[in-house]
Amino acid sequence: MVSNKSMFQQFDKLFIPFITAGDPNEELTIDLALTLEKCGASAIELGVPYSDPLADGPVIQQASIRARRNGMNIEKAMELAYKMKERGLKIPIILFTYFNPVLQLGEKYFFTLMEKNRLEGLLIPDLPFEESGWMRKKCDEHGIYFISMVAPTSYNRIKKIAENAAGFLYCVSSLGVTGERQSFDERVSDFISHVKKYAEVPVAVGFGISSNEHVKKFFKISDGVVVGSAIVRQIEKLIPLLTNANTKQSGLQEFERFINGLLH
Repeated sequence: MVSNKSMFQQFDKLFIPFITAGDPNEELTIDLALTLEKCGASAIELGVPYSDPLADGPVIQQASIRARRNGMNIEKAMELAYKMKERGLKIPIILFTYFNPVLQLGEKYFFTLMEKNRLEGLLIPDLPFEESGWMRKKCDEHGIYFISMVAPTSYNRIKKIAENAAGFLYCVSSLGVTGERQSFDERVSDFISHVKKYAEVPVAVGFGISSNEHVKKFFKISDGVVVGSAIVRQIEKLIPLLTNANTKQSGLQEFERFINGLLH
């Protein structure tokens, strides 16, 4: 049973990075997660590569293709979370997966793997709030935070979604798929303010956040940010360095500089 609605006992501003399990490979996914923790990540959103990623933009789609070519799947992604903890990762890991892989595993086996591999959170972007009650209940029974998403199109449902949120509430900044954006709708501040009126957990904003300017903007009006495509794109750029034993450390240092530049 989840004992506290928020998965963060104490926090200033949340930084929740998304990385794709198995991109560029399993060992480097662990190294990248540890680097993100070193840079101040509050949790890791670990994406399961999927063949039909409805909410993902082209950058994360390409990462999924690379990871799937390496044989990554939902079971291996969960096992990778355990390996991260064994390597010393202390922050929570949230499994980001579409619903079909969960169905294929079967409910009982899926939750057995979640518990066995020490995953603290679950996010399923294609499972609508109205159809997620049983999943939220199962997560609560197994001590796992089911992360809810709320979007600008959710206006009439914001109160209900926010009041039932656990872990943190993922506030989608704009419509469409994930990806880096140059600007955001001027109404996003009002939207976030409205969400925060009802949320009993931290509200973190995601979709399109890709620069230090964006991070500063959303730190002012929310409890934190989720950054995905910008990080995954940087990983893609660094693959030649990261996958060469002679330059791996240089690649990780470059990645660390990029994350620090994003946050500070």
